[in-house]
Amino acid sequence: MTTDYDRTSHEAGPGPSAWGPPTTSAPTTSTQTASLSPTTSASPASPPTTDTLAPAPQQPVAPPLPPAPAAGEPKQPFGRGLWRGRPEDPRWARPALLGLLLATGLLYLYDLSASGYANSFYSAAVQAGSKSWKAFFFGSLDAGNAITVDKPPASLWPMELSVRIFGLNSWAILVPEVLMGVATVAVVYAAVRRRSTPAAGLIAGAVLALTPVAALMFRFNNPDAMLALLMALACYYVVRAVEDGRTRRLLWAGVAIGFAFLAKTLQAFLILPPLAIVYAVCAPVPLKKRFGQLAAATLALVVSGGWWVAVVELWPASSRPYIGGSQDNSFLELTFGYNGLGRLSGDETGSVGGGGGGGGTGMWGETGWNRMFGSEVGGQISWLLPAALILLAAGLVATRKLPRTSATRAAFLVWGGSLLTTMAVFSYMAGIFHQYYTVALAPYLAAVVGMGSVLLWERRSQTWASLTLAASVVASAAWGYVLLDRTPDYLPWLKWPVLIGGLTAALGLIFAGRITRRLALAAAGLGLVAALAGPTAYTLSTVDSGHTGSIVTAGPAGASTMGGGPGGGGMRGGPGGGMPGRQGQNQQNGDGSTQGQQGNGFPGGGMPGQQGQGQNQGPNQRGGMPGGQTGDGGGMGGAGGAGGLLNGASVSSEAEKLLETDADEYTWVAAAIGAQNAASYQLSTGEPVMAIGGFNGTDPSPTLAQFKEYVAEGRIHYFVAGGGMGGMGGGGNSGTSAQITSWVEANFKTVPAGSATFYDLTQKTGD
Repeated sequence: MTTDYDRTSHEAGPGPSAWGPPTTSAPTTSTQTASLSPTTSASPASPPTTDTLAPAPQQPVAPPLPPAPAAGEPKQPFGRGLWRGRPEDPRWARPALLGLLLATGLLYLYDLSASGYANSFYSAAVQAGSKSWKAFFFGSLDAGNAITVDKPPASLWPMELSVRIFGLNSWAILVPEVLMGVATVAVVYAAVRRRSTPAAGLIAGAVLALTPVAALMFRFNNPDAMLALLMALACYYVVRAVEDGRTRRLLWAGVAIGFAFLAKTLQAFLILPPLAIVYAVCAPVPLKKRFGQLAAATLALVVSGGWWVAVVELWPASSRPYIGGSQDNSFLELTFGYNGLGRLSGDETGSVGGGGGGGGTGMWGETGWNRMFGSEVGGQISWLLPAALILLAAGLVATRKLPRTSATRAAFLVWGGSLLTTMAVFSYMAGIFHQYYTVALAPYLAAVVGMGSVLLWERRSQTWASLTLAASVVASAAWGYVLLDRTPDYLPWLKWPVLIGGLTAALGLIFAGRITRRLALAAAGLGLVAALAGPTAYTLSTVDSGHTGSIVTAGPAGASTMGGGPGGGGMRGGPGGGMPGRQGQNQQNGDGSTQGQQGNGFPGGGMPGQQGQGQNQGPNQRGGMPGGQTGDGGGMGGAGGAGGLLNGASVSSEAEKLLETDADEYTWVAAAIGAQNAASYQLSTGEPVMAIGGFNGTDPSPTLAQFKEYVAEGRIHYFVAGGGMGGMGGGGNSGTSAQITSWVEANFKTVPAGSATFYDLTQKTGD
């Protein structure tokens, strides 16, 4: 149903697309609502519409049902309906959508295996879950169920099911992520098309698909791909709920956010305030019912996201894996601490350190209102962000006189509110922040750009609309020039066509309501090309490179820097970076090309006081460790090293053979400090490896007493020297892994294998 003069699937009649010439205002001739999209023809079933916002009826009008087939009339074949799409859409709309989805899938699948196991931290958990249903349920890092990843397991489940079917390989792990990317494009298209036109939906889908950080994360195995899909679904269902006031749609929105919580905990709740407020204000039902529906949706959220939490908290701790990332084996503590409020304040017990609030600079970069535009993040997400902000404001101005229940204005508020809220949190969070987090913004930004640009196009005969549309194109072109200028060695010629093309298109759009339709379309097309040229180039660079490790960035080398703290370079996603005051070195792929996005250990360089040294890599691109050698064991020996913290180790054939010998006799063939270090050996051998201390090596799991008990029971064969933060600090119980290391070194014999050192826990030094 509709509550204003908005365009929906059942309101549009046959006729030209929204890219037709502007029309003059005319009153509607039936109780059906008029469209925001101009049409030039009408039929008895579809009254004439205009591109003006005429007064709307105060009471919602039920949508007309589609006509039933005449008796004996054959139904339309399924294949033809799939290709043709909705009868009211232009004939090109559905083929264009299918083409967009196919192109997105092919783009994201291109050379997918170049990333190998991508983030070996999550790939090891996938391998474990494909072998053990207990590991599957809890999200364990190993099939022996020693410790979990530091997130809930929902994002792992599709990959684990894929690996169970197709075996452990790069494609089986990453193809589910690609499918989530294609699905997200489809959801954004569907949402935008309902409140605008097919053309708007296609623009939104293309913007999303060609956003560099989206191309990165929909080809990577972090939880962010599932999070982006579920957040887009939540927005879609809220927009649908505002249209007709049905409780069922709001419940589905709650379910989507609940499952998003099981992918990445509290980040899923960032958009709750705008979604709840928009529905409470705009839904076409009485106020009392609105609050009742929101309460029901909250219950759906709690049930869909809380069932797993309840099981984990009630399960005896002695018979489940330790909750990785927590300091007291509690998922609730992990949720509200390390993964929750700690990310905002920077007070993250057990972490490698936070940033500075209020515009400060820390390990994770500068905070402040301009963070999304800075050198750390800008090339990942911000290409069309200035245009999106302009178009959001224009959409709200254009719909300001519509009634409270306007679904079109609500759509702008849903997508725009989600964009602004998430952007504000990202801009000021002082704790751990990675550039790839910004993929969460991509669906919101794309939807606003699609809806806003077409709304202004349809009103181009009005001076304010044509000027605003031109301004958005100028903003995109100018900002694209700035971003391209930040990587002067990458396509140095491209910034000039972007700038000149954008300015030329803007000039044409200023007079779009006064020139011929063909010239106006040419100007609009040129503006779209100029706006998308920069992000498209960065996206192509992204899919042309493999990405591994815990910190990855999109675009060419040097496209993103991190930090810039006292003393110099800061942490860099491109060449030349390092920790503050130190110089990192380029990392190269096996084919000799520079892979600037991945650093060795910390991105681009070493830890303070050390110099990071890269290594040539093969297809899986397992980097060397900071500050030390690049062989097995992940770098520096001893508990004090940072080897294996953010990237895995390179495992030699000698080490594989050693660990695989008599592997079936042990629960864990080895134990290693830090999850990335352990993951490398687990993925190489296919056997469980215990990650002492979890991701950073700072979790108090296992304790020294527990580790001694495992050794006495003959459940662990080898101990791998080095790796993790070990005794370096980082808060929490970082001494636990150091204690274990000291005890092992003092009591067990060493066994060399390749360049790494192993301790045989079945042979004491006195034997």
